[in-house]
Amino acid sequence: MNPNPAPDARPHRGTIFQETGRILAHQDVGADQWILRVHAPHCARHAQPGQFAHLQCAPRLPMRRPLSIQRVAPEAGWVEFLYKVVGDGTRALSEQPENAGISVLGPIGQPFRLHPERPLRLLLGGGVGIPPMVFLADHLRQRGEAGQTRAILGSEVPFPFRPTPSEVLWPGLPDGAIATLPLLEDWGIACRLASKAGLPGAFDGFVTDLARSWLAGLSADQHARVELFACGPHPMLAACAALAAEFELPCQVSLEEYMACAVGGCAGCTVPVRTTDGVAMKRVCVDGPVFDAGDVFPEPIPA
Repeated sequence: MNPNPAPDARPHRGTIFQETGRILAHQDVGADQWILRVHAPHCARHAQPGQFAHLQCAPRLPMRRPLSIQRVAPEAGWVEFLYKVVGDGTRALSEQPENAGISVLGPIGQPFRLHPERPLRLLLGGGVGIPPMVFLADHLRQRGEAGQTRAILGSEVPFPFRPTPSEVLWPGLPDGAIATLPLLEDWGIACRLASKAGLPGAFDGFVTDLARSWLAGLSADQHARVELFACGPHPMLAACAALAAEFELPCQVSLEEYMACAVGGCAGCTVPVRTTDGVAMKRVCVDGPVFDAGDVFPEPIPA
């Protein structure tokens, strides 16, 4: 693929780059979770929060795996991913050493959209849905909006980082919810952790439970300034959509789906999405992965 492709009538064409990257760091962070940093300057320069890359896991495996982008450094040219080993492909990827070459296709997909009229952002991430929230938090920090950003991250296995007690105040939360992601803490972003696995310092419940306790204490004027962003497993995203509907808040979700080509050709990752013309099948890879929550998790019709 041309590293400087020509514009195309289809919006996802001309924005995806294929390059041979180099693994800069590859760290086992426990519970079959890995953080991978790759020198891939084209992807790093163009990636936006909510997008992903399609990586070849090993030379012997032709099928790539889609991984959400966690952080980028455009000037240094690196892209970072957090992934969990769940099958042969990601297991092979976990065995790749530093300095190894790796084929990167990306960035791919529609990113999160920020609405200036709703500057109070609540980011909800679960498991391997945490990376897009970190990327979005970093983007908001660089825009000078860290103080208006909140994040709640959940996991049922040990977090892929060492939680620390938060020193960033977040009024309206239960007293026992004190654990945070140190990186977001360093950025001045209020962050709390949630888990049903009894992890120390984490709120004993789901991310949506903790979010609800905060949202319930806000005034109508404050609700008018809030927007939700979420990524995680399907049941969590459905719960986030229901939470947003409960408080009449806009919510964007980044879907996780199995993919083959990841560039819109095979249509193997389609999901039903509500549109102005009715329900249509949309490709998660290029039509998403970010969608309005109410379009993919519509409210049930009352009996």
